[in-house]
Amino acid sequence: MKAVKGERHDLYARFAELVDGRVPMEPRDLLEPVPASEPVSLDEVEPVASIVRRFSGGAMSHGALSAEAHETIAIALNRLGARSNSGEGGEDPTRYRDERNSRIKQVASGRFGVTAEYAAHAEELQIKVAQGSKPGEGGQIPAHKVTAEIAQLRGTTPGVSLISPPPHHDVYSIEDLAQLIFDLREVNPEADISVKLVSSVGVGVIAAGVAKAHADVVHVAGADGGTGASPLPSIKHAGAPWELGLAETQQALVANGLRGRVRVRVDGGLKTGRDVVLAALLGADEFSFGTALLLAEGCLMVRACHLDTCPVGITSQRPELRAKFAGTPEMVEAYLRFVALDVREHLARLGLRTLDEAVGRVDLLRQRRTGDANADALDLSSLLAATGQGHARYVGQPVPHSGDRLGTLLLAHGKAAISGARLVEPAYQVTNADRAVGARLGGAIAKAVGSAAPAGRVRARFEGSAGQSFGAFLTAGVELRLVGEANDYVGKAMSGGRIVVSPPSDDVGDPCLLGNTVLYGATGGELFCAGAAGERFAVRNSGAVAVVEGVGDHGCEYMTSGTVVVLGPHGRNLGAGMAGGEAFLLDPDERLVNDDLVTLVPLARDEAERLFDLLERHVRLTASARAALLVAEADRIVGRFRRLTPRAELAERDAAAEDRLSA
Repeated sequence: MKAVKGERHDLYARFAELVDGRVPMEPRDLLEPVPASEPVSLDEVEPVASIVRRFSGGAMSHGALSAEAHETIAIALNRLGARSNSGEGGEDPTRYRDERNSRIKQVASGRFGVTAEYAAHAEELQIKVAQGSKPGEGGQIPAHKVTAEIAQLRGTTPGVSLISPPPHHDVYSIEDLAQLIFDLREVNPEADISVKLVSSVGVGVIAAGVAKAHADVVHVAGADGGTGASPLPSIKHAGAPWELGLAETQQALVANGLRGRVRVRVDGGLKTGRDVVLAALLGADEFSFGTALLLAEGCLMVRACHLDTCPVGITSQRPELRAKFAGTPEMVEAYLRFVALDVREHLARLGLRTLDEAVGRVDLLRQRRTGDANADALDLSSLLAATGQGHARYVGQPVPHSGDRLGTLLLAHGKAAISGARLVEPAYQVTNADRAVGARLGGAIAKAVGSAAPAGRVRARFEGSAGQSFGAFLTAGVELRLVGEANDYVGKAMSGGRIVVSPPSDDVGDPCLLGNTVLYGATGGELFCAGAAGERFAVRNSGAVAVVEGVGDHGCEYMTSGTVVVLGPHGRNLGAGMAGGEAFLLDPDERLVNDDLVTLVPLARDEAERLFDLLERHVRLTASARAALLVAEADRIVGRFRRLTPRAELAERDAAAEDRLSA
């Protein structure tokens, strides 16, 4: 076998021999392929260039990895025609328009660093519901790895741990998932949508729901992994082998007639061509590599990723260690090409000419007898069960996305503001069938000018009851004014612009105008609402400014930056997981505040000035009678406000004050 990019194939061959011949550790070690026919010539088998396009990088964030290590993987996979995965820590916008861009960008509703610009520069948007090695803990970064660089990308505070919630905090149901898929198709109609699931019992049912929610890819993640950020107990004790989840997913999709319209991808410790071929026979169309790519660029497996002491600068944010990084894109390219060469040899021995011919052919697998009594006692028949008469692999039958009628109309009107310095002021009647209105315009602006405002401005007016995700992925230069009410997810992932919601003139009492999970994962922009909102207001807000006149339970949950003003009652568990930002509360109930991470303090003079500046703007924009009364009696009212702030921020202030005194 000839060398690839100057690297020695004999080293890979020795590596593959060690991995493929190891003492059984995983279910795949107890499987062996059975030839479909006589071997074919290697010249007849699908070429390396075609095979590597099925490969992708695992979701390893910039934060878990250093910028150098993260970008090296992206460059390598882009050159191969494969796809690297950003992970859920955002990405430096300077990468979006060159070969450092991650083609797969991970989101999960309110995960870190998700903006319209981020979404607009993806070829695939991956929704992370769970991950095998650390279910629900993705994006978690210890405080010492949250440098100024990482904090800027993630909209948080340097030196403060980033807590990642369980998966149900992002997606409660298949309906929520379907809405998120819809939102992502609106902000980037050209991107594939994948959903990452954990290999576990019952994953097949979830995979069927994912397909019915109109995803393009079902991604099954196995237990191996956790590079860069995962706590040790998760690496050692969480998740199941990918073989189990993949087999169940394949069987469920075939049984429900869904397999032909979604691609199935797998990851979790893939290392060699044999791993890839076995995964294909069990039902995978595509294959993702994580730890193996780090090894290819120089990882020594010290297993100190979370300590920020990586001696080769791969999983460290410390400049002196990052300077030691010596990996190159060519090293990663060589490894993946060798894997593809290995795949070709296995296919040839099986009498197959393409990977497509291998996908779903469980009839070409049998349990291998090892001579080990314990290993041979395992019954793997459930993995090798026949999968019925339906399609066993993807055949290109995705469900078309028709798009939101009103969102498409708003984009058509708003294009004049993107191409020229025009003020566009359309007006519409909106109904709850109109979903993600504004996302398509936000994506188009972000693709054209990035995070900056376009040359013109859009000031759209709406009357009625808006559907889910009104103003999602909104960007600078756009204002949406709604007279009426809106459903859940208003301002989801907005990064700029303004949303103003006011009650109709004949409304009486204290109206509730917004649904649940408003400003979910917002990174910027403004929201002014002359009424109350539902539960989980500003969850994972990392930069937006909002004034609202009441919120339900779990307000400001997992918030990392931004400012929230609540002029009315609030529900229980306020500030749970809040690591940054601030909230100004009128007459707060201390019993309902989650005091593990946050506390209530009186306002300083400059804070009171900022608060009443916001209230004056709120009055101008919404004509709120409640806010007008507060502004008129500011001197008397100010003492009733309290500032909700993370305890970590107060500790940092106290430490800084001590330093000043000692100096």
